[in-house]
Amino acid sequence: MSDLFAAAGLERSAPRPLADRLRPKVLADVVGQDHLVGPDGTLTRMLRSGSVGSLVFWGPPGTGKTTVARLLAGATDLHFEQVSAIHTGIADLKKLFDGARGRRMVGKGTLLFVDEIHRFNKAQQDSFLPVMEDGTVTLIGATTENPSFELNAALLSRAQVLVFRSLDDAAIDRLLDRAEAVEKRSLPLDRDARAALVRMADGDGRAALTLAEEVWRAAGEGEIFDPARLGAVLQRRAPIYDKSEDGHYNLISALHKSVRGSDPDAALYYLCRMLDAGEDPLFVARRLVRMAVEDIGLADPQALVVCNAAKDAYDFLGSPEGELALAQAAIYLATAPKSNAAYVAYKAAVRTAKENGSLTPPRHILNAPTKLMREEGYGSGYRYDHDEPDAFSGQDYFPEALGRQSFYQPTPRGFERTLGDRLARWAELRRERGGR
Repeated sequence: MSDLFAAAGLERSAPRPLADRLRPKVLADVVGQDHLVGPDGTLTRMLRSGSVGSLVFWGPPGTGKTTVARLLAGATDLHFEQVSAIHTGIADLKKLFDGARGRRMVGKGTLLFVDEIHRFNKAQQDSFLPVMEDGTVTLIGATTENPSFELNAALLSRAQVLVFRSLDDAAIDRLLDRAEAVEKRSLPLDRDARAALVRMADGDGRAALTLAEEVWRAAGEGEIFDPARLGAVLQRRAPIYDKSEDGHYNLISALHKSVRGSDPDAALYYLCRMLDAGEDPLFVARRLVRMAVEDIGLADPQALVVCNAAKDAYDFLGSPEGELALAQAAIYLATAPKSNAAYVAYKAAVRTAKENGSLTPPRHILNAPTKLMREEGYGSGYRYDHDEPDAFSGQDYFPEALGRQSFYQPTPRGFERTLGDRLARWAELRRERGGR
């Protein structure tokens, strides 16, 4: 039926959103992604080489991920298939793969674009692996979520991740210029209102064009909106910060440093600014977990437990009640005793491990499941700590070629004070019992 409408020209005459009418026809028309589609962009170089592999497009909404995928199919003469992970199951994927195999047999490749690919479960993601490996499909998955957290490692190892950036003000302004050219009329906005409209788009090109349409519909004959009138008409205000560029990183840095500086009031202020601007609460939760392990550590081991519980509480309650759990975690972190001793110890241990290669542990702590290994001295002389006085043997566990190392130096704050006393006592016993 849709083909009949198209043949009759009815589909072309139906109303189409401005964002659809302005969809780029060539990659060079895509705005705000010069690092990908500019003269020396990643995708430009791929096309120049004549080969495009499977890709994951990661970026916020309205940055051109779907458009670029469709244009790539045209530029590479691949059959284009588009699905959404929200509405697609394993059975649907099998049909798509069968169709791609049929086209491959007659020399036609398939570019399969999967929107919201992070919504597929592990089994669904795994189903792509064989058809990616044998070239049945070139997969392009689009996601607004961090692929490292949401996509299987096996799938990621077979695809290159390309980051789409939130559109800057200049890119949004270029889109509005194009819209005015297509509509053959100027937006009824004064200079400050136009700047406010750009900010309201919050780096989302599709949102910018939708807002422009709302303005044209709302404006009376000869009416020019100022920022106050624009806000009243659109029933929204400019975002507090850009979620993907400098403002985003400035505020998360401010939150982190406020926690590290033990200022719960400043921490709450920046937390609320981020949430009010529409930041993903789970992104905030992940950063709180990082603060717990980097800046509080073992000075208060409960900090990590509290942050993970806050994340679970947000998942359970949703918004807006769940944000209170994140606020509680931020206050807890800011008021907790601080230590980066575990963080420093980890970095020192990593450096030592990398610099010293594959040293063999001392034989007395190696298992000896065979006669030969026992004859070679594996496990010989091992002392079971639970049978020793104070449940501490004092044996040395480092490779002989490395010698004893000291990475972890607890602070005299919080629970680490107890750990410091414990380690000092063990060091004394180790000396007494012949350990190093």
